[in-house]
Amino acid sequence: MTLFLDSIFSSIALSHFMVDVFNSSRPVLLTYLGLSEWEIALFSTIYIWASALTQPFFGWVSDRLGPRWLAAGGVLWMAVFYFAALLFPGALGLGCLIIAALGSSAFHPVGTVQATLRGRDLLKGRETTAASFFFMAGQLGHFIGPIITGFILASYKVPGLFILPVVSLPIGFALLRQLRANHPHPKQEKTAGTNRTRAGLVFILVLAVVAALQSWAQANMINLLPKYLKDLGQGATVYGSMAGLFMGGSAFGNVMGGFLGDRYSKRFVAASVLFCAAFPIYAISIIGWSGWLYLLIPLAGVFTGAVHSIMVVFAQRIIPGGMALASGLILGFIFSSGALGLLYTGRLAEVYGFPHVLTLTTGMVLLASPLALFLKDR
Repeated sequence: MTLFLDSIFSSIALSHFMVDVFNSSRPVLLTYLGLSEWEIALFSTIYIWASALTQPFFGWVSDRLGPRWLAAGGVLWMAVFYFAALLFPGALGLGCLIIAALGSSAFHPVGTVQATLRGRDLLKGRETTAASFFFMAGQLGHFIGPIITGFILASYKVPGLFILPVVSLPIGFALLRQLRANHPHPKQEKTAGTNRTRAGLVFILVLAVVAALQSWAQANMINLLPKYLKDLGQGATVYGSMAGLFMGGSAFGNVMGGFLGDRYSKRFVAASVLFCAAFPIYAISIIGWSGWLYLLIPLAGVFTGAVHSIMVVFAQRIIPGGMALASGLILGFIFSSGALGLLYTGRLAEVYGFPHVLTLTTGMVLLASPLALFLKDR
């Protein structure tokens, strides 16, 4: 495909893959280190907030200074502080891991805009498809990250993870070269009219609720599933693989959602996949450990992940200001709202068990599904 042969898009996509390998290794590493459900949820919330709440700021900076240093610098920043997190023990290492999250924050809004713009130029305006391929690269990182982290920890312990920052350094420097032109992002066209403004506010409110519920559902699966499987007697290789399968399904779903969203009504696509997500999530809550999890977990990832690129493209179209600022706002909101919900469900899992969390998650996607029908395409 033309998009993947483009040097800028391929560099952005590969960098996204590496950034999310770092991000996705966190739950498996924390589980391996023996943290409880509440401790994992608390640390993950701090980590995600450090990444999410600063994304609008980095997007705003990128709209004014260009994407080069924030995109490439984000990758290199993560490599340095992830290395430090592995090097130092205890609280100091965990603090370095949180600082590493700022690299993810700097990269995501900039990379999202670059991917969308390449889709407009190379795919004849099919920006949702381009965004879905960009997010697919990140979710493939979420797929590979837990699997290789579990394998490395089982075989070589924590020192084996030093390979991840070493591999990421040439990727970051390659992106620095590809974005050497440093073209600033285009600004959204200004629109007038009271009725349209009111419609935009309602749209943003509904978009926020749907995005928050979808993010919360995914946060529950990504961060608490490894601990649940460990409690069922499974080793690091198994719970790492299962976390990877969920994100592998999410990566496939993201591309599916982007493809369908460019051809059919985005709101109907979003509503349909969220409704379908309820079935595998509820099934996981009632069967315990079973070989069926190898099918149900990636299916849950497919249907919850299919909404992501649709939400981001909606936000880029309607939020005023630069595209990177809009991307930073929606991505920051998605990640932070999921982390806030995780803080509650982490405690819920510790007190009542993870199956209760899955039942609640089923209700979330069933609520988000009809709400998505209010997201009328402009």
